[in-house]
Amino acid sequence: MASVLSIRLIVSFTLLTGMLVSQQAMADEAMRVGVLIPGSKMDKGWMESGYEGVVASQKTFGDKLKTQIIENINYADMEQALTNLATKNQLVIGVGGQTQAAVLKVAKRFPKVKFSIVGGNEMQAMPANVAGYDVKQAEIAFVAGAAAAMLTKTDKISYVGGMEIPSIVNAGKEFGKGAQYINPKVQNLVSYSGDFDDVSKAHEATLAAISQGADIHYHILNLGLRGMEQAAREKNTHIIGSYTARCGTDPLYLGYSVTGVGYQVQYAIEQLENNTWQPGYKVFGLGMGPQASDMIVCSSTPEIDAKLKQIKQDIQSGKIKVLEG
Repeated sequence: MASVLSIRLIVSFTLLTGMLVSQQAMADEAMRVGVLIPGSKMDKGWMESGYEGVVASQKTFGDKLKTQIIENINYADMEQALTNLATKNQLVIGVGGQTQAAVLKVAKRFPKVKFSIVGGNEMQAMPANVAGYDVKQAEIAFVAGAAAAMLTKTDKISYVGGMEIPSIVNAGKEFGKGAQYINPKVQNLVSYSGDFDDVSKAHEATLAAISQGADIHYHILNLGLRGMEQAAREKNTHIIGSYTARCGTDPLYLGYSVTGVGYQVQYAIEQLENNTWQPGYKVFGLGMGPQASDMIVCSSTPEIDAKLKQIKQDIQSGKIKVLEG
């Protein structure tokens, strides 16, 4: 009797040990991806869209994917944060062009680690282990401007950018050009808060535009968006949001431009899983489909939809020329 019990215990222990070893083997074989989110993953903007891409990938791959996320990192600490991620992961993703300089430095020290930059700019010499994904913000900003021109009641719209850098400036210019493509009388009031996360400055900039008659606002902001929302609610104006479509969640928003930040995070992870990850500069934008770039008007009309569809087609064909960024 004792010997039978012993055999059963040995068998049970062996099965349990086998399961633990199997689980450990699965963990060892899992993709390991580190993600640097410089701002807040709950900013209702670029950073949150990137985080949603991580969450979507986790749902897709389950135990096959292990992720490490570092968020709310300022410029001075990015290199250290990326080094931390590179020591523990096969792929490191920088969510935002502001990570590019630090990524390029760290990538040289970790030649066997892959790095993807969501919002990366084209460079003449990109390292062999770095990929840059261009979201084409200026391209979809043109379409957003066209939508704003069809929604405004005052023929005045506004754009608030964070830092006054080429890609953000170009998006502001194209937002105005898109509006005037629909109606040359529409005026675009442009300002920069100097910081993607400064709520107070974004609030002031939006109020200043409203005082000049703007009733539709567009942005490239992160947490600073809170300030734009506050101003728009105070003065009963409206916003065209960026990055992810969230129609039905807030009546303040009349529409959303999709710039596929999360989609690009998913793309990088899927490429790693499929062993098809490639370094170099890759253009996303309208040419990669509605997950990568689109303009959604929440309570649209057939006329608006048809006009926006034609504009998107004309941008893709080259009939409408837009700036880079």
